[in-house]
Amino acid sequence: MANHRKKVSTLRSLSKRQRIKVMAVIAAVGVLVGTGVVSRNYYAAEHHQSTVTAYSATETNADEVSRGTTRSSLKGADADTSYITVKINGKSRVVLGKDFTNVKSVLEAGNITLEPNDTVSPSLTTKVTESTVISIERSGADLETSDDAIAFNVVRKETADLPKGTEKVETEGKDGVMETTSLVQRAGGKVVSSNVFASYVKTAPVDKVILVGTGTTKTASSNPTSTDIGTTTPVGEMQQWAHDYLLANGGSEADFTATVYIITHESGWRVNATNASSGAYGLPQALPGGKMASAGADWATNYQTQLRWFWGYCNSRYGSVQGAYSHWLSAHSY
Repeated sequence: MANHRKKVSTLRSLSKRQRIKVMAVIAAVGVLVGTGVVSRNYYAAEHHQSTVTAYSATETNADEVSRGTTRSSLKGADADTSYITVKINGKSRVVLGKDFTNVKSVLEAGNITLEPNDTVSPSLTTKVTESTVISIERSGADLETSDDAIAFNVVRKETADLPKGTEKVETEGKDGVMETTSLVQRAGGKVVSSNVFASYVKTAPVDKVILVGTGTTKTASSNPTSTDIGTTTPVGEMQQWAHDYLLANGGSEADFTATVYIITHESGWRVNATNASSGAYGLPQALPGGKMASAGADWATNYQTQLRWFWGYCNSRYGSVQGAYSHWLSAHSY
């Protein structure tokens, strides 16, 4: 029977010139495929986005702040920030910092002071990683939570919609609420020690806003409005110092009003305000609190150091504290 199958040419049966052409085509195809793979991998590497982490803790709810949301990317020197969990009598808190070496360095960064009878596990000299959980047991101590009032401020705003010499309350003031969790140790019914474990602004206060007339008309507008930021009356030692410091260093009354608003909503003017979940600390809720060391070694306890750091941060990020204030009004964070 005749064989009708078509004869298939093999590489060996081709002439030398034909074999060269075939090999060239195969090589070209290999180059194209390789280039495509490299290009794809290069694109993926170039456009990979790292996880954005928070710099300072603020909630996007105007009534509940300092809860910890994403705010700015940690890059460069901040990229090695570590998150270590510390449990005191079973209550967890996150401590943020850089270059942690051992348990002792974590407690120092978190401003956690040990009592003589405290039991710490692992030991103070134990090296730590982000998976380390530090447990502190304090005998005879209990975690107690309390709500304290945050006094509202009085802001006076000028408006041409009211006749000169007249005033009108635009918004009634309302105290806010600061929730504080403390580790309290008692002996014989008396408090021996009380250390703040965490505190945050549970409900932000509402400023009392008074409109001050500057107009020449005898009748007031039905809806008086004011576009200026207003002038805030200092309350307490910290606010008085902040007011005097700003005015003595080229600041304005509006700068002080912006400062009062942000700090009141961030920490309720508590120097040791601590966000247990994020580690944000102090008046400006710096995250981590150790960043404020650039303004002074006493950043953990000195309100003046914390405020100087705060103004420096606002100037570098937003151009001014009023710029940070404007951002806060829209984003409830700064």
